Amino acid sequence: MNIDSQFGFGGFDPLFSLFPILFIGLFVFILAKGLSQWHKNNNSPRLTVMCVVTDKRCETTHHSSPVGGDASGAHGFHTTTSTSYFVTFQVESGDRIELCVSGSEYGMLAEGDQGKMTFQGTRYLGFERKSGEFDS
Repeated sequence: MNIDSQFGFGGFDPLFSLFPILFIGLFVFILAKGLSQWHKNNNSPRLTVMCVVTDKRCETTHHSSPVGGDASGAHGFHTTTSTSYFVTFQVESGDRIELCVSGSEYGMLAEGDQGKMTFQGTRYLGFERKSGEFDS
């Protein structure tokens, strides 16, 4: 028996059947990781701490895909851009916490701002700027 006829397409058939399994496995892994983080955040206590905004950064990603499914790009490309915003807060103990915030929150916060920051796990819930003395 010829090995080409046994595996089809010159031995590449096992690779073609492995690709969908790997793709589905990766999808399930990413989904499980996201659900795990969501569950962990929901079970974490809501904490409000005195802090100082020490740093801000944004991360922009670009993704291009060919228009009309034409892999050559003969019909042009569709580009999607996404920006994530992060703020680092330093709490009274000296520890720093970096949290993802919305674009509007990012714009309202400035390095050096002092106040009370509320969070739950890795989920940012809000910041109350210091406008005088806080009640202890």
